[in-house]
Amino acid sequence: MGAQPSTPAVAAGPADPEPASLVTLSVPDRAAMERLVASGADLTERVRPQADGSVQVDAVVTESQLEALRPLGATLASEAPQSPPQARAKAAAPQDQIVIERAVWYESRDGYFLSVEASSSAAQAADLTVSWRGKKGTSGQAEMVAYVDAGQYLGHQFSTPVPAGNQPQSITVTSAGGGQAEAKVRQWPDGDRPDRASRGYQKDFVTQYMTPAQLNERVKDLHRRYPKLTDLITLPYKTNGYRRHAQAVLGTPPAAAVVVTSDAYGSEGGNDLSVELVDPGAPDRPLQASLDGKLVTVSLATDASGALVSTAAQVAAAINAAAGLPVKASVYRTDPGAGVMAPAPATQLDDFLNAPADVSREPAEVLALRIGVHRDGSRTGVLAYSQEHAREWVTPLVSIEAAERLLRNYAGDKATRKLLERTDVFIVPVVNPDGANYSFYDFNSQRKNMTNHCPPQQSDPALRNQWGVDVNRNYAAGSVHDGYVGGSTNCQSGSYAGPAEHSEPESRNVMWLADTYRNIKFAMNVHSYGGYFMWPPGAYQAEGRVTLPRPTPEEEEFFLDSARTIEEAIVAERGTVIWPQQTGPVTDVLYSAAGNSADELWYDYGIYGWDFEVGADLWNSETRRWEPVGFQPPFSEGHQEAMEFAAGLISLIGIAADYRDR
Repeated sequence: MGAQPSTPAVAAGPADPEPASLVTLSVPDRAAMERLVASGADLTERVRPQADGSVQVDAVVTESQLEALRPLGATLASEAPQSPPQARAKAAAPQDQIVIERAVWYESRDGYFLSVEASSSAAQAADLTVSWRGKKGTSGQAEMVAYVDAGQYLGHQFSTPVPAGNQPQSITVTSAGGGQAEAKVRQWPDGDRPDRASRGYQKDFVTQYMTPAQLNERVKDLHRRYPKLTDLITLPYKTNGYRRHAQAVLGTPPAAAVVVTSDAYGSEGGNDLSVELVDPGAPDRPLQASLDGKLVTVSLATDASGALVSTAAQVAAAINAAAGLPVKASVYRTDPGAGVMAPAPATQLDDFLNAPADVSREPAEVLALRIGVHRDGSRTGVLAYSQEHAREWVTPLVSIEAAERLLRNYAGDKATRKLLERTDVFIVPVVNPDGANYSFYDFNSQRKNMTNHCPPQQSDPALRNQWGVDVNRNYAAGSVHDGYVGGSTNCQSGSYAGPAEHSEPESRNVMWLADTYRNIKFAMNVHSYGGYFMWPPGAYQAEGRVTLPRPTPEEEEFFLDSARTIEEAIVAERGTVIWPQQTGPVTDVLYSAAGNSADELWYDYGIYGWDFEVGADLWNSETRRWEPVGFQPPFSEGHQEAMEFAAGLISLIGIAADYRDR
């Protein structure tokens, strides 16, 4: 039976996390969107500009986090007023110059759609309208949206591709300032079509969402069955493991409460400990802490009348000062702990991990499956790695499905045989196994790993869903530590970059592959959701919006041409088209993401690094709106996403097979 999304805990006490939800936020403009990114909010990659100039973005937030974002301009999209674009006075501005940068149509399983990108010499002040004519007498009109990022005007586009009835053939872009431009409409993605598969080509090998243990067994099994075509690589850096220190909260937060934390992990004895606070029942008794077996007893101090007088701060200090105790204590969050503690019955410590006992609590090994006929460094290498973000359950299915197709079809499919003879493929199904386990068994919205770098005031158990490092912000190129936007130094942030670059074994493992196997020239980082295809630069500095160096025009052309070919393979599976406005450098089509892995692979190793965001929006023909799929869609949808992006990954391997050093 396949794993299903875990149910967030319902807050009921001082040790229970505040429930989090996946919501759509609305901000009034792009500047407010930039404030959200800079705040470290847990944003998804699904960002949608609106016709009125506002921006909608999906995010994972608790109620208190949402309230903290409201001063930045964020509201729930359901609360945001729906207002039309502001009309501008046509006569007030001189005639502007319009440049149509891209006008394309595509046909998907949902019909024909039009996408247009243009710019005006009046910049964001321009009001642009697109009208079009198409086959069978079809026509239409739609408003464009100004795209402004970090104060810089990047052009106008549709908020989403618009339904066109039939194939659009020509467009006219008209400005309220009097400018006008015309263009023919080209087809998208218009890349090289996939090779025709042989009769009997095998695919469709994933049948459920898979936990890290299941993924590891799958790659081990592939290695056992195809020993002449594979190597199994155990990456050198073990992760922290699916484990935490056991904790208990004694008293009533905030003033009269103490957080007790075991020295040992819960699975290594911490869960066996208990702590009690007792009234000695006599006057003038000192505050004392002692251990009897697995029970820590704190005898509270009394005054001359026998009244209890020990404050929370004093209790925490007494526990920490007592010799031989297997626990440490702190006051609750930032409260000074001046409240007087009351007796508390023996409370057992808990690591609050809910996975079955057969889920390992040991540091985890991360595996890579190397596939190819010549695995000696003589062939062009391709690295595919998934699930840096724990909650993205579809992404490892993409990697596993691609591996299965390559190996099972080698004997009978000429095109597959060519791929394995000409390339050297490295597949890492799950970069972040600890976080993935936590997502499956404890908190399905977990993004980060499970290493807690927070100080005691941010480490009581009710905050446990906010701990961890965003693995895809922990790399060295363009990091937050170097002043780039899109990562956070707040340990509770969804985009926390860690205490230092490469502080986490998960990021070190990825870079070890690049450093060890210098024949790797291509990499695909598989993420979800939103339907993007991106490449460097992925980050910029806020002052002046200075991006990491842009690729040369020739390199940019190679990135784009390759993307169009890969997207042809994706659309061939079930008609899903990656929108042209979501195909391009990260800083152009999404937002700044400081310290991401594709940037380090490109800038430090010269590896063409791409990012998939699987899970493109689905068109609802009844509401005539594009709708999101989420991180863990019903498996029927997740399965389809895995099929189409596995085809895209194999197309990338085909590009590598034809690659020669440029």
